[in-house]
Formats: sequence, structure tokens, C-alpha cells
Amino acid sequence: MTLFVTVPTERLAENIGPLPDGVDLRVWDFRSPAPAERLDIVVPPYMGTAGSLDVLEGIEVGLVQGQSIGYDGVADTLPPGLRFANAASVHEASTAELAVGMMIAAQRQLPRFVQAQERGEWAPVFAESLADRRVLLVGFGGVGTAIARRLAPFEVQMTAVARSARTEQLEGVGEIAVHSMDELDALLPDAEIVVLSLPSSDSTHHLFDGERIARMAKGALLVNVGRGPLIDTDALVAALNADAIRAASDVFEEEPLPAGHPLWSAPNLLITPHGGGASTAMNPRMARLVRRQIERMLAGEPPLNVVLPAS
Repeated sequence: MTLFVTVPTERLAENIGPLPDGVDLRVWDFRSPAPAERLDIVVPPYMGTAGSLDVLEGIEVGLVQGQSIGYDGVADTLPPGLRFANAASVHEASTAELAVGMMIAAQRQLPRFVQAQERGEWAPVFAESLADRRVLLVGFGGVGTAIARRLAPFEVQMTAVARSARTEQLEGVGEIAVHSMDELDALLPDAEIVVLSLPSSDSTHHLFDGERIARMAKGALLVNVGRGPLIDTDALVAALNADAIRAASDVFEEEPLPAGHPLWSAPNLLITPHGGGASTAMNPRMARLVRRQIERMLAGEPPLNVVLPAS
């Protein structure tokens, strides 16, 4: 029996490389008709996955393998009877890199220096450090632990918050106390940097509203590499304009952030356009994940990362 697999780009197909006999790998970008009536593994295009899954209606599909960790909106458009796997293991390192980079950029005021350079102005400043700062990681899954590993060499004091309290031992980091979400409010006032890496859900929607932002220490840095709805946008704008906190965000409630949005002109804010996973690390890691899914399917083993089982 032939195993039919589709990927959306020639580049991803090339990175997957040679496959065992019996695997038929096709490039399908969802714009043309499906290459077969039965597809064992389908990898949709990277951006806008949730809105494109309706093209799978009426096709027998063994597994839909997404290219993002998040899967917001997928359940609303995934045809009944199909399984969906996210791309856990693909984006954690790249997103963690960006999170640490945003912390350094905000703490050391790198945007200020870029602006001064454009003006041809020598503008030294006594800036905040990353070293010795008290960092609170809100979310301690794949991305949160990847951030912790990259933060460790910067000599910060790390505390984490997750769904359940526990103690974790991370290689290269050591022991980290992970508190439950019930303790978040008590931990916030002591944190100098707060990093969000949680997924979007009913329980995390506007987790950082006006009341919770007000619990943060004055001048503390709020970094969001999770999902935009974690933060109440209006509350964030008000806090930034009041000079209560600083922020650096890669994700927003409305994306793309429209022209004229108040966040564009808000002070003490560093904006990146949802690029946490968009680096050269993505394609080879995505290729490795697809290869593993193919190998598991050939061996009769269940796929990895299934977040939406067949309904």
C-alpha cells in the first residue's frame, strides 16, 4: 500500500529528503485540487491554516499536520473525522530566542540606539540589565522551558507559573520552582520581567487585564510570545501611556496590527510582527517532524502531537 503525503512547498519537500519505498510525497498548496482522494498525511500552508482547512472536506485524510504550535480556530474549520497534530518541537527554540532577544532589546534600550544612529547622534544611557533581574515565566511548557534554558546563562533569578505546582529539574538550568496559577497575583509584584508563553484558551483570555497589570511592579517589563488574547489590549495601552509598565510583544489580539492602532504610538513598547517561529530553524525542524510522522505511520504507531482527535 502506498502512503500518500502532501506538503505545501518544494522547500519543505526537499528538506524531508529521500523517503522509503511506498511513500508518495507530493507538493500541494491547497490552491489546486487535491492530488488524491485519500491522503495519509497532509501538511497545510504555514500561515492561515485554520481558514484553509475547508478544502479537505470530502477527502479521506489520516492526519492533518499543522506547522504551528498554536491551533486557535482549527476546531471550527477542521472537517469532521479528521485528526490534527500541532508542530510541538518545531518552534520552541526560535520563539525562546526571540523572547530573550526582546528582553535584552528592551532592557538595554536597543530601539533607542537604533533611532539615535539614524539621526547620527551619540546617545549613551545607563540602562537596565538582564543579569540579576527577577524573571517570572508565566507558562512552563515547551516554549517556557526553552526560554528558561536560554535565560540561565544571563544570571537571572527565575520563577515559573503553570497550571500545576511542581519542582522541575532542567538540564543546564537546575531546579526551578513552578508555582500554580493561583499564586500568580502574589508573585507579580516582585517580578521585574514577566514573560508570557501560554496558549490561547477560555481560561487564559485576558489573563492580564487592567487589574492584573496593576499588580505588576512599576517599570516592570511584560513580554508576550504566547498569544495576543492573553493581554487585554485596552488595559495594556492605558498602562503604557501611564508609564506604569514597559512591554515587548510578538503577538496581538488583532493581527496584523492595523495602521493607526494605539499600540503603534504607545510609549515603552517593542513590537515584533508575530515572528517567534519564523526563522531558518523552522523548515529543517518541520521536515524532521514530518519524517517522524511518516516513520510512525509506516510502523503502525500513533502519530505525535495530536491535539484534536478525530471527531
